[in-house]
Amino acid sequence: MRQVAVAAEVGRAPVGSSKVIFMRILRIEHEGTASYAEAIDEQHVALLSGPPWAGGQPTNVRVPLAGARLLVPVTPSKIVCVGRNYVAHARELGNDVPKEPLLFLKPPSALLAPFGAIVLPPESERVEHEAEIGVVLGTRLTRADPATAANAIFGLTCLNDVTARDLQRTDVQFTRAKSFDTFCPVGPWVETEFALTDLSIVGRVNGEERQRGRSEQMVFSIAQLLSYMSSVMTLEPGDLIATGTPEGVGPLCPGDRVEVEVSGVGVLQNQVVAR
Repeated sequence: MRQVAVAAEVGRAPVGSSKVIFMRILRIEHEGTASYAEAIDEQHVALLSGPPWAGGQPTNVRVPLAGARLLVPVTPSKIVCVGRNYVAHARELGNDVPKEPLLFLKPPSALLAPFGAIVLPPESERVEHEAEIGVVLGTRLTRADPATAANAIFGLTCLNDVTARDLQRTDVQFTRAKSFDTFCPVGPWVETEFALTDLSIVGRVNGEERQRGRSEQMVFSIAQLLSYMSSVMTLEPGDLIATGTPEGVGPLCPGDRVEVEVSGVGVLQNQVVAR
């Protein structure tokens, strides 16, 4: 039933039309094989020969979306994140707003597909959600200016920077608190038609809104973040960037249903379970 609901939204086509208004890139499991795909109408996707940011092209294979399983839409070499990029969020945790972007990494092993289960580790007594706009790179970036960095974006997605808050406070640095398996849900797809301004981000738990923010509220814009990151490390095609979370972060409990919604992109849904 979940996949049927997703299928009805993917193409965003007018009734009676097969024209895709918003190009959406997915990664699916079909007949036991993981493949990249692009939406071609409300119910079908066309498989790609590989990742589109690596030259993958559409094939003649069309797949009913309802019979496929959604996977994480990217397989990045690294996940680069930024902390305290919204003033209100920095203050709600008792932190100062940084003068430069505060960077940290999450490992690709933390990635979690849409509808997958966020697993609460026994090492933490307080795991929290962080709804974020995810950015997928389309070209390599090294020491790029903001305009060049913005042009290197392939698309946007929804991301949940799940965090063991108690371990973050204990450790001071972020690695352990951000890196548990399943702590980086991403999806449900990558939207390639977007504007970097006037984006909204909403986080919900069990249907109740907990977070709401806009890209204009970021301390550092998406283009500025990418430019700064590229001065520290080379960003590769397919790399995933987490751009920070607005205020309203809060605890997750077993049985919770978490949603992250980015305007013009879609809704990422995941369940929460105890290990």
